[in-house]
Amino acid sequence: MNGMLVILVAAVALVAGYALYGRWLAKSWGVDPKALTPARRMEDDKDFSPASRFSVFSHQFSSICGAGPVTGTIVAMMFGWLPVLLWVLVGGIFFGAVHDFGALYASVKNNGKSLGQLIEKYIGKTGRRLFLLFSWLFCTIVIAAFTSMVAGTFAMTPTASGAVDFTKSYASGCAGTISILFTFVAIAFGWLRRRFNLKGWQEFAVAVAAIVLMFAVGMQFPIYLSANGWIAVVMVYLVFACAMPIQTLKQPRDYLTTIMMVTMIVCAVFGIFALGVRGQATMTAPMVASSATMSKLAANGQYLFPLMFVSVACGALSGFHSLVSSGTSSKQVSNEKDMLPVGYGAMVLESFVGVIAIVTAGIMFSQMNTAGTGALNAGVASTPFQIFAAGIAHGMETIGVNNTVATVFMTMNVSALALTSLDAVARIARSSFQEFFYSSNDAAAATKEKATGARKVMTNVYFSTAVSLLVGLVLCFGGYLNIWPLFGASNQLLGGMTMITLAVFCKVTGRKGWMLYVPVAFLLCCTFTSLAMSIASCWTAVATYGLFGTIPATATTAAAPVLLTKGLQLLVAVLLVVLGVIVAYNCLKEFFTAKAGSMPDEEPEWSELGRKNVAAAEAEANAPKATAEPQVEA
Repeated sequence: MNGMLVILVAAVALVAGYALYGRWLAKSWGVDPKALTPARRMEDDKDFSPASRFSVFSHQFSSICGAGPVTGTIVAMMFGWLPVLLWVLVGGIFFGAVHDFGALYASVKNNGKSLGQLIEKYIGKTGRRLFLLFSWLFCTIVIAAFTSMVAGTFAMTPTASGAVDFTKSYASGCAGTISILFTFVAIAFGWLRRRFNLKGWQEFAVAVAAIVLMFAVGMQFPIYLSANGWIAVVMVYLVFACAMPIQTLKQPRDYLTTIMMVTMIVCAVFGIFALGVRGQATMTAPMVASSATMSKLAANGQYLFPLMFVSVACGALSGFHSLVSSGTSSKQVSNEKDMLPVGYGAMVLESFVGVIAIVTAGIMFSQMNTAGTGALNAGVASTPFQIFAAGIAHGMETIGVNNTVATVFMTMNVSALALTSLDAVARIARSSFQEFFYSSNDAAAATKEKATGARKVMTNVYFSTAVSLLVGLVLCFGGYLNIWPLFGASNQLLGGMTMITLAVFCKVTGRKGWMLYVPVAFLLCCTFTSLAMSIASCWTAVATYGLFGTIPATATTAAAPVLLTKGLQLLVAVLLVVLGVIVAYNCLKEFFTAKAGSMPDEEPEWSELGRKNVAAAEAEANAPKATAEPQVEA
C-alpha cells in the first residue's frame, strides 16, 4: 500500500468528521457564542485566564498530543497497520473527539468545574473522592511512562568502553539541550507577549524567532546525559511546571510547541509525498498480521482485543484528555464557539498525527522496527519516538534538508510532544491530589480555601507536587514498555467514566446523549478485560520469580527487579480495578435513576477581576456606537 494514499484518505475522513459530526454535536448540545465563559467571568490571573482561540487550541493540542499517538500506534502495529488505522479513524471521530469536546463543554457550562467536581455534582461526593483518587493514580502512571520515554530518547549512547558515542548521541543530545532551553525561552516569550501586548503576526514572528534561536543554540551545545540523568532533569522541570501560574509557563510553551508540531506535521506530509514521488513510500509492514504471528502473540498473552484498543489510546480515545479539557482548557476559553475547534478539532488533528506515525513506521518497517534490529539503527533498541523521528527525517532528506538537521529537528519535536503532556499531566496530578482534600466543590472557591492542620499540608502546592512526582518516579524505573499496557487500560477506563458522567450530564440537563452510549459500553468491556489480563500477567511474574526476585533479561529488555516492576504494577492494577468498578457502578446507577431535565445549568459565578475586565470590555465595545449615534440623528 502506498503511504500517500493512506494519508489522503485519512485526511478526508477526519476533515469530514469535524465538518459534519463535530458541528452537529455543537448544534445538538447548544453552543452559545453570546454567553460569557468562566474564563472571562471568573478571571483570577492564575487558573482562570481568557486566551485567544489559537492559544487555547495550542494548549489543548500540545497537552493531549503527547507520546500516545506515536507510541501507541507503532507498538500496536504488531497486529498489522490496517486494524490500527481503522481504530484511529473511527475512534478519533466518534469516540475521542466526542469525549474531549463533551468534557470541555460540560465544564464550561458548569463554571469551569473539573471532571471530579462534575462527578460530585451529578453523581455524589463519594463518587468524586473515588474518582479523584483514580485520576491521581492514573496521572502518576502517565508521568512514569512519559518520563521513561523522554529519558530514553534523550539518553546518550555509550561506546563499548562506556564513554559517550558522540556520533550516535548527537541528535538526542541536541534535543535535550533544546528542551532545557525551552523552559526559559517560554517564560521569556510569555513575558514579552504580556508586556508588549503581542498579538497576531507579531506574536507569531517572535515565537518563530525564539524557536530558531533555541534550535541553533541546541545544535551547537548538545548535552550528553544517561537515562537516569535525564529523568532527574525532567523531574526538576515538572516541579516548576506544576507550581507556576498557567500563563507564566504553560500557555507560552504550548503556543511555541504547537507551531513546532504543525511544522512537524507539514514536514512529515511533504516528506512522505516526496518519498512517494520517488517510489519509496510503499508501506512494507504487514497490512494484517499473519496467523502465525497472531498465534505467537496470543501465546504471550497479547490478543488483538483488548490490547490494540488500549495500546492506541491517544489518537483514538484518551481519558487523560478529559482532565485537560475540564481541568485547564475550560478555564481559558474566551468564547463558547471556540470549544468546537479546541475540543473536537484538537483531537482530530491528533488522530492525523497517529495516521502519520502509522504510515511512517509502515514505510520504515524494513529498515527499523520496534525490536530495534533494523540496519538504520545499527541494531540498537529503538523507542517509537526514535522510529518516528528517523522516518520523518528520511522523508525530509529527500526534499533537500540535511539529514543531521532533519533528525535533530524531529527528535526535538517528538520530545516536545511528550514534555508538553508531561507538564500538563503533572499539573493535573497535583490538582487532583489537592482537590481530594478540598471541602468545597466550587472551582474558584476551592483554590482559595483556608485549610488548617493536615489539610493545609495536603493541599500545599509543593507537597502535592512532590508526592505525585515521587510515585511517578518510582514507577518509571520499570520502563515504558512494562507500564504502557497498564497506562492504556487505565486511560481508556478513565475515558469510559468520563463518558458516563457526560451521559448523566446530558440526561439531567435535557440534552441529547445517545451518541455516548456505545462508546461507554465498549470502553468498559475493553478496559476491565485488559486490566484483568494485566493483573494475571503481573501475578504470574510474582509467583514465578518471587516478589523480591529478578525478571531475566530478554533480547529486547534488560533484567528488572520484580518488586519495582510487576509487583508495583500489580498493586496499581488492583487499585484501578477496584476504584473503576465502584465509580462506574455509581455513575451508571445515577444515569438509570436520574430524571431527565431535572437539573438546570449552573448560575454564572464571578470574580472581582472578571467583573472589572468584562465591564471594561463592554464599555470599550459600546464607545464607538455612542459617538456615532448623535451624528446620525443630526
